[in-house]
Amino acid sequence: MSKAPAMDGRVCLRRARSADIPAMSAIRLAVRENVLSDPARVTPQMYEDYLDRAGRGWVAEVDGVLAAFCYADRAQASIWALFVSPPYEGRGLGKALLALAVAWLFDLGHERITLGTGPGTRADGFYAAQGWTRIAGDGREIAYRLDRHGQSAGAATSPRAGLSA
Repeated sequence: MSKAPAMDGRVCLRRARSADIPAMSAIRLAVRENVLSDPARVTPQMYEDYLDRAGRGWVAEVDGVLAAFCYADRAQASIWALFVSPPYEGRGLGKALLALAVAWLFDLGHERITLGTGPGTRADGFYAAQGWTRIAGDGREIAYRLDRHGQSAGAATSPRAGLSA
């Protein structure tokens, strides 16, 4: 049985670790939108690879409970994953984690970051509200981009002050 989320819990943003993978996978499978048609498509090894080899991952904990996570893909300059556990939605965790990933990718020297999400979802509106530019998609997924020089004030804010090692 998991803890019920506190209304005003202590938030800790930190780098993701191997020990976080089961909780991240559970969050990924618990979302209401952007549901995987085949949960086996995202393997524990993929989570492991994105911890540092293929990218970087961060988590948000609320009172010690893993509540959200984000992964950035180093080679593709993209956001590979950003998910918030349903009981923790609306607290700014996704925005804070996205800012960490964006800052890291721009610090690597990338000029543009991309991501994909489902059309008409809350994520679709979230990325637009964060200053991302919606670009063509295939109908099942839409793409967004964020250019280094065109980023929104929220994405440009350095989130490092609240990051725990």
